[in-house]
Amino acid sequence: MTQGYESATNVRDAEGRQYHIALKPGEVARHVILVGDPERARRVAGNFEAVELERSNREYVTITGRHDGLRVSVMGTGMGAASTEIAIVELCQCVERPVMIRCGSTGALQPGMALGDLVISQAALRLENTTRFYVEDSYPAVADPQAVMALAAAADAIGQRYHVGVTATSPSFYAGQGRAIAGFPPREPDIVERLARQGVKNLEMETACLLTLATLRGFVAGAVCAVYATRADDVFISPAQKDMAEKACIATGLGALHLLDAMERARGARPIWHPGLGLNESGA
Repeated sequence: MTQGYESATNVRDAEGRQYHIALKPGEVARHVILVGDPERARRVAGNFEAVELERSNREYVTITGRHDGLRVSVMGTGMGAASTEIAIVELCQCVERPVMIRCGSTGALQPGMALGDLVISQAALRLENTTRFYVEDSYPAVADPQAVMALAAAADAIGQRYHVGVTATSPSFYAGQGRAIAGFPPREPDIVERLARQGVKNLEMETACLLTLATLRGFVAGAVCAVYATRADDVFISPAQKDMAEKACIATGLGALHLLDAMERARGARPIWHPGLGLNESGA
């Protein structure tokens, strides 16, 4: 052991505390909300009735507490697939069989999608390159269907307008999403138009990483994002509308965690929940 860590491969201390996220087993709930913005993590935790742990290390802000009786952790991962990969891998060393929901922001690509709407990902295009070091280029990034159903039901429960479909995950905010800034011309300036023609609903920076690693590891994951930009008409959301959209996204993510908990108890040993099983909504 060097400097108190297990090895250069497994960088954790004798308690199992992970190097980047500074968490150990027992400090993370099974039900996890992932957000990119550390301040958004604190706003998610503002919905908890009790907080048992708050930890900040590097860009990773984690808060564990109770939401309507359910033990939940929220983590701010920072932006992009690379930092999201670290968060997911290290979280999985702290908790077995997690359930993870990403609550993020996104740009909409299709007509009829408005600022403040939500987008629930069924699958994601892996335009980022982080997941290429785990799986083949043709490997699909697919949301757990239970998570898709839970997110849709949670959005309906609060009367929130939403869309469901394929997300594209870019490795960058500017050129990778076709944003032409003076002095920084993108190599693929038509990427937004190309993706829109293929029916892609939205463009963001983390979802494909979450969905790929969840399938690889074998845990339930999904993603919901609030529309902050409509790319076809080049409009960005106002601060007031942004706050409302974020609150709706957070409420949808938290509601989905409760539904996924009920689905898990209702399905028992079956591999997947379906509507014929009903829901066991007792317990936390």
